[in-house]
Amino acid sequence: MIRLFKHYVPNAVLLLALLDFLCLIAAAEFGWQYRVRELGLDPEAFTTRIPQLLSFAASLGTAMIAVGAYSPEALTSMRVAAARLIVAVSLGTIFLAVLFFLVPALTFWRSNLLYAMIAAIGLLFVLRLLIGKTLGGQIFKRRVVVLGAGPRAARLKALARAPGAGFVVVGYVSMSEANRVIPEAIARDAIFNLADHVVLLNAYEVVLALEERRNALPLKDLVRIKTTGVHVNEISTFLERETGRVDLDSLNPSWLIFSDGFSSGRMFSSVFKRLFDLTASLILLALTLPVILLMALVVKLTSRGPAFYRQRRVGLYSQGFDIVKLRSMRVDAEVPGQAVWAEKDDPRITAVGRFIRKTRIDELPQCWSVLKGEMSFVGPRPERPQFVDDLEQQLPYYAERHMVKPGITGWAQINYPYGASIEDSRQKLEYDLYYAKNYSPFLDILILLQTIRVVLWPEGAR
Repeated sequence: MIRLFKHYVPNAVLLLALLDFLCLIAAAEFGWQYRVRELGLDPEAFTTRIPQLLSFAASLGTAMIAVGAYSPEALTSMRVAAARLIVAVSLGTIFLAVLFFLVPALTFWRSNLLYAMIAAIGLLFVLRLLIGKTLGGQIFKRRVVVLGAGPRAARLKALARAPGAGFVVVGYVSMSEANRVIPEAIARDAIFNLADHVVLLNAYEVVLALEERRNALPLKDLVRIKTTGVHVNEISTFLERETGRVDLDSLNPSWLIFSDGFSSGRMFSSVFKRLFDLTASLILLALTLPVILLMALVVKLTSRGPAFYRQRRVGLYSQGFDIVKLRSMRVDAEVPGQAVWAEKDDPRITAVGRFIRKTRIDELPQCWSVLKGEMSFVGPRPERPQFVDDLEQQLPYYAERHMVKPGITGWAQINYPYGASIEDSRQKLEYDLYYAKNYSPFLDILILLQTIRVVLWPEGAR
């Protein structure tokens, strides 16, 4: 993997994105050339249309990221890939058609875009047919040796078998665990030189998955392995990189303290984030105000009660604040003062409420909280005080998610369904901790783009 602004991106995804960019450039050039020949015009020099070619490739490439064209599902299923490519190319082309009327010099005329759009869909689909299996094959997977044969090693074994895994375990070494669960693991005593064993397996990385590290860490072996050029990582670091979340089961306080992250020297990022929040909130409110008012009217006409409601939430540094949302439940959904988890197919949700939850329209009034500085566009979901009190008692490090501003969308929201239980909250906490630990403007932009995928394919919304 390659780390970009503290966030890891698989090598296969970067390679595919680069090839996609070249295909999009070729598709844009084809659209221009075809239009020129159709009208019988004299072709211009290639350099005169470089801005148009780049704007086409950049716009469609951004749309592909937004709809999840590089997600594990899209990389392992041609059906999912085809659907998302068509949506991405269509969205990108619509954006460019609008851009033409604002800045004509930056993009092609609509007929050129139509031909380029058709060519782009064909080229991108053929590219995935040709190299799709290669990208998911062993050639792009890192070869890993696991030191350990207990439950932690078993977790890595299961993760390696999951679709879209970026690594393959080529060997397990048992370090005299009392609860050994990996039968194929080789006992450390049976290996004369562990460093040579790792090199012979052509391993790229060694992962420490020891159940008990006290007096069990093979320091001499690890130093020798490190000096051979093989990476050595602790299981918490490895899982953070591979899963995009901080794993609570393997986490210990010392790792959290000494690992990279939670940087305090990010004044520029904070200023950028606030300026972005102000600008984006004003633009989004201006664009969606007719939608908010229309849906408020529909909510008012179709069910008893107010169209909007206020609800207390916990924000930055555990300070309380009120959010405003469009009402999606019946007015008698809860006993006053008693918070209740939302459920799948919750009967308290109205027919209109189900629609505005699926499309996230009920969240739009929260832009007011962003303007006031109580929320950010991107951050952990703000929870209700009653839930926070319970979760802080049951989940370790839950309070740490309040060290960043809550957001309308976030890393947990785009990676995990709506939380409706302690276990769901635990899973989402792992994503929230990853965001707080690895925050950067790049990650914010990535989350905002991926939110489009969640809106288009609203899995898990309740």
